[in-house]
Amino acid sequence: MKPMTLLFNEDAVTGARRHISDGAVDLILTDPPYGIAGDTLHRHYHRKEEFVVDGYVEVPQAQYAHFSRAWVRQAERILRPGGSLYVMSGYSNLRDILNALAETELALVNHLIWKYNFGVYTTNKYVSSHYHLLYCVKPGRRPTFNTYCRFGPSDKNADGGAANYLDREDVWIINREYKPGRRKNKNELPTELLKKVILYSSNPGDLVCDLFLGGFSTARVAVGLGRRIVGFELSKSAFRHGVQSMKEVAPGSLLRLLPPVAENGHANRGRRWTPEERARLLARYAELRRRGETKRGSIDILSEEFGRGYFALLNVIDAHARS
Repeated sequence: MKPMTLLFNEDAVTGARRHISDGAVDLILTDPPYGIAGDTLHRHYHRKEEFVVDGYVEVPQAQYAHFSRAWVRQAERILRPGGSLYVMSGYSNLRDILNALAETELALVNHLIWKYNFGVYTTNKYVSSHYHLLYCVKPGRRPTFNTYCRFGPSDKNADGGAANYLDREDVWIINREYKPGRRKNKNELPTELLKKVILYSSNPGDLVCDLFLGGFSTARVAVGLGRRIVGFELSKSAFRHGVQSMKEVAPGSLLRLLPPVAENGHANRGRRWTPEERARLLARYAELRRRGETKRGSIDILSEEFGRGYFALLNVIDAHARS
């Protein structure tokens, strides 16, 4: 059985070269260092620094372009064809990340905005209360995008709006998480944001990578959703704290907390399979595999074609393989 976690106290670029083979990763979700003296954030935020894990490793702004090109090239290499990359960034060094992405074959699919509560207060300019989230895909195969993983096509929100449509708009309003009196990293992404990305762009058992683990929030959510995780953190103190926090996470524990809407978008959900439909499914699956699609990629395609969920299809295919 493949391990759920492969976590390394190493530099992301050299560590990825040492530990991750070409095309091994299904999803990369990462929040690189700020490049804005992030190791002195206590000057910008009103909070008690004694609860913040020390040892934050910053990248000087003068080196940020070179730094970005180096890790983005590794991200391109380790992603499988059809794999997805999500990069979190503030506006200060966004240009360097976009330029680095433009030097690769990675395709920018969406430029998402995460709007959060309580931005940095200012008096001589507008308050900054958002981050950029760049969603990219490596060409070569159909990417994983689970359109109905959170809401079905007929689900409504509290105001009567189309929940699925609104959930997939490119501005995400998600509050930060506050942990008064608890040890934390300098800047941890909220669980709700991480769950959203991981559910839309990966499946259980997939390998998720975070090149800059920081507070290990991506690692904890990925394992909680039944994914495998590989990641790197250069800070020794942050790594020790993060590894300890992983002991609190049971693999797949977050899956049990998801509302039962994951397959609402499939027209044939719950319907009994007919022998004819099973035969068509298996023939079409064999055809897709001959074309070079992966098992996962084939099932994603078949899910749309047959109007059934991922696991319903997987059960039929695996049962046939065992017979």
